[in-house]
Amino acid sequence: MRTLSELVYQERPAAGTAEGLLVLHHGRGADEQDLLGLGDVLDPERRLHVVTPRAPLQIPGWPGYHWYLVPRVGYPDHDSFQAAYRALGALHDELWERTGLTPAQTVFGGFSMGSVMSYSLGLGGDRPAPAGILAFSGFIPTVDGWTPELTRRPRVFIAHGRNDPVMDVAFARTARETLAGLDVSYHESGAAHHIDPAHVPAAQEWLATTL
Repeated sequence: MRTLSELVYQERPAAGTAEGLLVLHHGRGADEQDLLGLGDVLDPERRLHVVTPRAPLQIPGWPGYHWYLVPRVGYPDHDSFQAAYRALGALHDELWERTGLTPAQTVFGGFSMGSVMSYSLGLGGDRPAPAGILAFSGFIPTVDGWTPELTRRPRVFIAHGRNDPVMDVAFARTARETLAGLDVSYHESGAAHHIDPAHVPAAQEWLATTL
């Protein structure tokens, strides 16, 4: 466990010289351990340096850690979202400085709330554009003070379950429409609110060709 910026994180180094950086942001109520194994699944040859940050927010009565408060799904609370956005931006900057890797060698990925943060940092006009955004069961947020900058050109992988009771598949379809001008790889299945193993081979191939 290490700390950069305000955030605790875990990392899995590449087997040799890292060819890129994969930052995986966990979902609501999880922690930095949750997606560390997904890094091995997505990058079995260990070409990439994988980092999994812990969200900064703890909520009384809820387990784990959260990126922001949820007054309504799709519409993050402004203050907690902006705090997480700033903390993640600082973490990404320090990772690039420490590893010598660049935004153009980086993919932001995540599940659920972590996908929201991946979209946010990947499409935020005040942030460097990554090579790609890997979004499992998430959405592009609607929040005061943030809008997606669609003139940038990261590749995007979207995977979502049609039976998701937490984040409706309509969010994924809206993201596909919003990002129609980008290189988007879109995948639906009959899954609920989880990463469908059926989507993993396509995600592996997408990641390998993106980085």
